[in-house]
Amino acid sequence: MTFIKCPYSISFATMQKILIIQTAFIGDVVLATGILEKLHQYYPKATIDFLVRQGNESLFNNHPFLNEVLIWHKKEKKYKHLFDLVLKLQKNKYDTVINLQRYAATGFLTVFSGAKKTIGFDKNPFSFLFSQRIPHTFSLKDGKTLHEIERNHLLIQAITDKHAAKPKLHPNEKDFAFVALYQTRPYICIAPASVWFTKQFPAEKWVSFIAQIPVAFNIYLIGGSTDAFLCNKIVKYKVHPNVTSLAGKLNFLQSAALQKGASMNYVNDSAPMHFASSVNAPVTAVYCSTIVGFGYGPLSDNSIVIEVAETLPCRPCGLHGKKACPLGHFNCANKITNEQLLKEL
Repeated sequence: MTFIKCPYSISFATMQKILIIQTAFIGDVVLATGILEKLHQYYPKATIDFLVRQGNESLFNNHPFLNEVLIWHKKEKKYKHLFDLVLKLQKNKYDTVINLQRYAATGFLTVFSGAKKTIGFDKNPFSFLFSQRIPHTFSLKDGKTLHEIERNHLLIQAITDKHAAKPKLHPNEKDFAFVALYQTRPYICIAPASVWFTKQFPAEKWVSFIAQIPVAFNIYLIGGSTDAFLCNKIVKYKVHPNVTSLAGKLNFLQSAALQKGASMNYVNDSAPMHFASSVNAPVTAVYCSTIVGFGYGPLSDNSIVIEVAETLPCRPCGLHGKKACPLGHFNCANKITNEQLLKEL
């Protein structure tokens, strides 16, 4: 067996079977793929499994580096399935479990997995029972803000190197063939939706922007089935002759494949931004209430962040989005101009 020499003292035998745990939302899982890429780079012969919440498993369809994707059914009989997973993990006899989350349930899974080595963040309630506890921090002592992929990488730095790997999804030939129908002329993708109101550039602002996009471009509105209503609403304004809603018509990997070939991808601070990063697609991320300084920004080589030009004392209003603007004006979104967006196209 051959593998890249590790600068730290660890034998390959202890890394033969690895489990990565990330059961948070889809964007978090995409960012966690950097861990997977780095581990495969250092331990190409290791068997690697990935545990996700139900609904995110299709991110890893036909993944070239994964042995198995385990699924936690969190919406129905949550704790029964949790205990079923414990038995599954014990049966799989992992050498190493790497837990990216700070919540008790995944800490419980980690501790009772039976793995020889368990690694996780010190903020997990079960971390006192882990083999290795890594401090969870948003910045280093020198004040440098850490990106989420850098935070995650701290968990495996001692068994790889000091450099975080970028997230990566692996659309296959069928995924690219599926979206080829939409790639006959230059196009841009817009992902207009977000789970949180204050992370979502308003629909009327998207409509105003779309009206000024040159007709030489096709415009594809992308998102999940729950985003179809918003996308169809935007299409119905008929402000551009070449707008099509693909919301709910593409799976995760097909969406990433479509983004890869776009002239530009316009997104909120949400999962489609991370999809673009995962295939190194050009991306313009519109930040409303949140800021890049939180450590979740775009990572593509061609990445642009758009935010309100003036300093707002109320921004950011929290680490995550909110269901409504706390002050009622939503100036962090409403004061972003079409010129800012068009400049990047």
